[in-house]
Amino acid sequence: MARPRTPLLDRERIAATGLQLVAEQGEFSVPQIARALGVQTGSVYHHVDGRAGVIELIRELVCELITDEALAADPWDRALEEWARSYRAAFAAYPRAIPLLMTTPVRAPKVLAHYERAVARLREAGFAERDVMPLLTALENLILGSALDLAAPEAMWEPSPETPLLAGALATVGPGRADAAFELALAAFLSYARTLLDGPSEPSGP
Repeated sequence: MARPRTPLLDRERIAATGLQLVAEQGEFSVPQIARALGVQTGSVYHHVDGRAGVIELIRELVCELITDEALAADPWDRALEEWARSYRAAFAAYPRAIPLLMTTPVRAPKVLAHYERAVARLREAGFAERDVMPLLTALENLILGSALDLAAPEAMWEPSPETPLLAGALATVGPGRADAAFELALAAFLSYARTLLDGPSEPSGP
């Protein structure tokens, strides 16, 4: 029997199916992917290195939505700002993937290359090597927290008669609560990052 012109199974189909399962239920299993694709579980393992391999394929698929060109913008703070917005939009499209991807080590070559470009951009801007990863980690925490916030209800608090101050503060909040919070946090992050270029960082610890 001649082989089909289009392969029944490949890494792209496995990644797309895994991401769809995560988007729907927040999790996946290799047997679930196999059933969805109409193949045996063992066939999936011929293409990926187990569950960890599928997670990295999913990571690559989501991160493909991040605009690489953002990191090339000038000056450096505009580059970080545009990168943060693109990064947030990518993960806001798949908020249920965030807990899965953020609790497993990053091994996907394409994603590591993306971080390499981010590190290079900060080093070119003049940041000390010791400041680079704290900055990137803090920015990533801000981005992913905001991406999750976008998936949350617009009204996250239900004040009671016992919380009049909270009720008053909430009454001033208009539409776009998550966006407003993201803009404030991003502006604060960039403001702090700029101070690191004004002079040597203070040594940490006692």
